[in-house]
Amino acid sequence: MSTGSDILDRAGELRTEPGIMDRLRANPDSRVVVVRDRRVRVAGRAVVRVAAGEVGEAEWALLGRDADGSALLLASVAAESGSVDAVPEETWLGLREVGGLLEPLEAEIFVTAIAVSAWLVDVRHCGRCGSSLELRSAGWARHCVACDSAHFPRTDPAVIVAVESEDGERLLLGANAAWRGTMYSCFAGFVEAGESMEATVHRELAEEAGVRVRELRYISSQPWPYPRSLMVGFRAVAADDEVAADGEEIIDVRWLTREEIGQSLAGDGPVGLPSRSSIARRLIEDWYREPPRSSERSESKCDVLSERSESK
Repeated sequence: MSTGSDILDRAGELRTEPGIMDRLRANPDSRVVVVRDRRVRVAGRAVVRVAAGEVGEAEWALLGRDADGSALLLASVAAESGSVDAVPEETWLGLREVGGLLEPLEAEIFVTAIAVSAWLVDVRHCGRCGSSLELRSAGWARHCVACDSAHFPRTDPAVIVAVESEDGERLLLGANAAWRGTMYSCFAGFVEAGESMEATVHRELAEEAGVRVRELRYISSQPWPYPRSLMVGFRAVAADDEVAADGEEIIDVRWLTREEIGQSLAGDGPVGLPSRSSIARRLIEDWYREPPRSSERSESKCDVLSERSESK
């Protein structure tokens, strides 16, 4: 669970201040996170910060305030740029390489920097009239002077679901065609127009695994800037054991026992599992650590019998 100390202060009140980026770039106390080709430099469990003077040509944005209150800027540089490139190549990492190693605040800085940088690179022309866009709001908006339209970084919601059996002893996972059967994961899909997240869960599970689910509950969420998703994690219980892969996006689905999941988490099980950087991995780990639903029901039944015995 996040606390105030591990959530990025985005300093939204500064974004509309005239000349704010020029002033912050000139301030020697400001720190800069450089993004190159959707990768960020990392040292240990922290994102590397540099002085603004170390960065050459770039597109700039205000990320917010660092933990000590100093301004934290983003510099998005071209992939072939010489800016800050005299450092070892292996220190430039993507989210998958970083895994779950970063501290919560560092992880949020990392993901935000990649997401905003990708938007700065991808959205340079107006989607309405095709004209060039001007950067506004300290890098968080673009404005079209031709048609007066505003453009902002976009986030696409997607659901991801861990489905357990009725007794809680097995977990249903699927193999995406893109992974060629080397990895099994939770089921995921983008929310369609006019659709709630709950409706998306039911639709995706029916389409991909041919299974109906119930007892749907929200667990947690994770920003995933590839390209601009917000993964919303759920748990659900399968209404029956009959499953079938769609054969296109999902090439195989299978029930895995608690023992098989434990072995796979340790790296020597029957299937490969998602990396520690993903919410899919956390959903699987959380399910594995919790007592099975069957034991919960057994404890509840014992409590009821005990109460009846005491009342006699």
